[in-house]
Amino acid sequence: MLKKIESKNMGSSDLGWLRSKFHFSFAEYYNTNNMNFGVLRVINDDLVEAGTGFDTHPHRDMEIISYVVNGELTHGDSMGNKNTITRGHVQYMSAGTGVYHSEHNLGRDELRFLQIWILPDNNGYKPNYGDYRFNWNDRQNAWLHMVSSKQGKATIKVNQDVNLSALELEENNEIDYLVKEGRQAYLVQIEGKSNINGITLNQRDAMEIIEESIKIKAETLSHFIIIEMKK
Repeated sequence: MLKKIESKNMGSSDLGWLRSKFHFSFAEYYNTNNMNFGVLRVINDDLVEAGTGFDTHPHRDMEIISYVVNGELTHGDSMGNKNTITRGHVQYMSAGTGVYHSEHNLGRDELRFLQIWILPDNNGYKPNYGDYRFNWNDRQNAWLHMVSSKQGKATIKVNQDVNLSALELEENNEIDYLVKEGRQAYLVQIEGKSNINGITLNQRDAMEIIEESIKIKAETLSHFIIIEMKK
């Protein structure tokens, strides 16, 4: 089963320094019929003005992944970590028993990043942070597997049975993605325009995929992430 989610129908917020699209209920956008997709609780597509950001605030019992689309994202936390990542890079934080962190755009250009929250398989993990600077070319016309469970094979491992992959597909190229029985996936068209099993997705649209394989054809240069998980 496939379900297209158009960007125009998502939750949205404009605080001036921050403009967001909410894939699921978050902040002032609350919809009891759109709280999550499986263990995927949050995807916020955030645009952050230069010189601004999210000041120090707490989290607990959540696996938080940030994927930078454009600009610079600078992280700081109560564990003593501080680092900056850019386009195509990923940072991961297991909030566990509790952690304070901040996320800022200290660059000169607008920052766009996807903030992704995944429910952990258990509460009470020791807080943890990591980041990885993936080579952009490794996702060109091929799925780049970036995040998996602790038992998986991806570079970044989280406390949940999920797989997160990224892809940049050149115009008119095609690629498949297999979603097996008992599994489901959530795909985000980050940039570009594509056709997926006869359904057109535009920039910032998304798709729920349940127990069905897909064929993606890029109508323009396209950039995606997909989060695959147990149904």
